Amino acid sequence: MRLREVCPNLSLPFPPWTGLHGQRQQMANSSSITHFLLLPFPGTRQLQLLHFCLFLAIYLAALLGNGLIITTIAWDHHLHTPMYFFLLNLALTDLGCISTTVPKSMANSLRDTRDISYAGCAAQVFLFPFFISAEIYLLTTMSYDRYVAICRPLHYETLLGSRVCVHIAAAAWTCGFLYALLHTANTFSLPLCQGNAVDQFFCEIPQILKLSCSTSYFRELWLLVLGLSLAFGCFMFLVVSYVQIFRAVLRIPSQQGRHKAFFTCLPHLAVVSVCISTGFIANLKPSSISSPYLDLVVSVLYSVVPPAVNPLIYSLRNQELKADE
Repeated sequence: MRLREVCPNLSLPFPPWTGLHGQRQQMANSSSITHFLLLPFPGTRQLQLLHFCLFLAIYLAALLGNGLIITTIAWDHHLHTPMYFFLLNLALTDLGCISTTVPKSMANSLRDTRDISYAGCAAQVFLFPFFISAEIYLLTTMSYDRYVAICRPLHYETLLGSRVCVHIAAAAWTCGFLYALLHTANTFSLPLCQGNAVDQFFCEIPQILKLSCSTSYFRELWLLVLGLSLAFGCFMFLVVSYVQIFRAVLRIPSQQGRHKAFFTCLPHLAVVSVCISTGFIANLKPSSISSPYLDLVVSVLYSVVPPAVNPLIYSLRNQELKADE
């Protein structure tokens, strides 16, 4: 016999959906989500079309620039060196990174909608960290390539042979894959009961965590801490490598030799600076000035700008090489 039937005037001190039933309801809410709502770019219909055109121009520039780098390095046998092999892999990560987020945002602006399917959101949650982490590892490897080329030139072929380069690149892609897979599996294993509106123009892990109603999200926070620790380790490796490089460059007797050695590192330093500066702006901005649309602008800065700018930076390096020839 139910308690309500015995005491019809009794007010229960707790809602009837708490406890085990509440957990089942949360899981039901999570499993019933079939799509998510992305944060739209603000403004009128004309501004949305302007956003579409702007993103289309940036995306085409990234496709053209990175595509030219990939095809040029692949077909020109004179560029089959460790530096350009890693540059080819970097161009692939840039293409993957911008292709993960920008096309869907353009389609939503063109169709005046916010929808993204559950599978599409999960794909973005996996692919974006995959390409970003692989790019960080490749940039770190490229600093080692410059260190060996300048500080230990006689051992360059031994330390960075073709087989070694393939193994290093494979390790970077594999680490990125495992890191992204771990994030994705853990993120979507959490029950989501805070709706399906994502405060970002693509499905970003921190924004998905805000929809969780489980205290187990601390597992994901630990993964984020691990990722930041790995990124900091890569940053320190970059710093140590370039300290050694600059010390070696300053010991070169001729000014022309110092100039040439410095310019072999300049494009890599520029790309690293773009990635680090945009990442710092995104992660270290004060929470007091945070707002959905400010976060939107910052996310565009670190997810869209580097893949479009990197080919331009390295094209300057190609002009320098042609000048040297």
